[in-house]
Amino acid sequence: MHAEPVDRATLDELAASLGQGFVAELAGTFLAEAPALLGALRRALADGDAESFRRAAHTLKSNAHTFGAAGLGARANALEQGGLAHARATAGALDDLEREYERVARALAELGHG
Repeated sequence: MHAEPVDRATLDELAASLGQGFVAELAGTFLAEAPALLGALRRALADGDAESFRRAAHTLKSNAHTFGAAGLGARANALEQGGLAHARATAGALDDLEREYERVARALAELGHG
C-alpha cells in the first residue's frame, strides 16, 4: 500500500561515507528534534505565523531527505510550498505528515538507526 518509509540504500550510502555510528547519531538527533518541528507547525498554523510554518516545514523536509524518507519529505515540501493556506485547505495535512513521521521513526528504529 505505502512505499517504504525510509530508503535503505540511502542509509547504506550514508553509513558508508559517514560511518554507521555517526548515521545512528544523526538519526537519533532527527528523531529527537522532529516532534518539536511537528509541534512548531501546529503552533504556527494556529497562530497564523507563515514564516515559522515555512521554516519548520523546510527543516523537516531537508532532514527527511537526508535519511531517504521521501514520503515524509514530499509531505513537508507540500506544506512548505503551499504554506498556511495549503495546510488550512488540505484537511488532515498535518495529521498525514505526523503519521508518516511515525512510520519513518519506526523504520529507523527497526533498522538500528534510532
